[in-house]
Amino acid sequence: MSQLRQYSRARIAITTAFIINGTTAGAFYARVPDFKRELGVTNSALGFALLCIAIGVLIGLGFSGRQSAKRGSAPVTHYATYALGLSLLLVGPVLNYATLCLAFVVFGACLSTQDVAMNSHAIVLEHEAGKRYMSTFHAMFSAGALFGGVLGGFLAQQEKTIMWQCAFLTMVIFIANFSVRNMFLPADLDKHPLEGKKKIKKPKLFLIVGLLGTCAAIGEGSAGDWGAILARDTFDATPFVSTLPYICFSAAMVIGRLFGDRAASKYGPMNLIVGGGLIAGIGLGGGLLVGGIGGVIFGWLAAGIGLSTVIPMLFSQAGEIAKTRFEGQFAPSEGVAMVSGIAYFGFLVGPPTLGFLGDAVGLRWAMLVPAVLALVMALGSRPVLSNR
Repeated sequence: MSQLRQYSRARIAITTAFIINGTTAGAFYARVPDFKRELGVTNSALGFALLCIAIGVLIGLGFSGRQSAKRGSAPVTHYATYALGLSLLLVGPVLNYATLCLAFVVFGACLSTQDVAMNSHAIVLEHEAGKRYMSTFHAMFSAGALFGGVLGGFLAQQEKTIMWQCAFLTMVIFIANFSVRNMFLPADLDKHPLEGKKKIKKPKLFLIVGLLGTCAAIGEGSAGDWGAILARDTFDATPFVSTLPYICFSAAMVIGRLFGDRAASKYGPMNLIVGGGLIAGIGLGGGLLVGGIGGVIFGWLAAGIGLSTVIPMLFSQAGEIAKTRFEGQFAPSEGVAMVSGIAYFGFLVGPPTLGFLGDAVGLRWAMLVPAVLALVMALGSRPVLSNR
């Protein structure tokens, strides 16, 4: 098989993994208001349940980084995708609050295990092919999230149960994942047996990149966790209309990421992060201040445009730093996991903090936090790029 054909097949397999991850997340977030309604809990209680997903995410990050370094990112991506499908069958029943929290931990761990592995395999493809693909792959994630959000909103409007939705998605995930099982690049390309090698202190650059990612992650997470609830509870939107802020956010992410690789090459990552942070912060803040469904939709649309290219560029940089500066000491998959772990701290602290703050001052005003953090990201991006 020619290298060009091998790379093309790998792109299909990686694209499939990103779409599955995005669709699963988007469909889940569209049903968050239904979890709240079925359990009859407050914003604070729901925030703690969402915190359980974030805890699972952190568990999966380190596990995936180590396993991808040991076994190669291809098999970890493949089997983690099956595990993600199975985890939905634990989430679907919504038996009671305690069991749902436990199911959320498992779901979060499977989601992040697949996430790190597929990003690591994308970095392998970038290095082997000598081309930038990361922003486009993340566009496929956002396309999946958009489709999942529409699907979840439609099924909620049709009064389909959460279990029905989860079972349907599990079947689709299994079929899609099985169809691309032989299309990944060889696992040996990114096996990095680091056991026994001298450990070095983690560079501060990874911390800085991860902290910028945290600001973006809180913005991304709040769109899914609270956008629909804000529209439904604060502005009395219907079940489907309440999904529109997240749908518009995801659509903007798709468009921005499709052009992200080209824009980064032309304008530089600093300009994208600074400009994107300003668009997200000013747009989201302005939309919330104006209020109404229109203001909320506009705000999340602006946030989607501004934040669209941040995470994929940070992941790509993490892999590049590990590959070029710390070869033999850090595997690219571990570099991605390290930055992801710091960035996903936003998903850890964001949901409960915004839930508690929402109960205290109102969810509408609590959503100003992601807007402020987007501005912080814009102002703090220069040290990251000047130290590359």
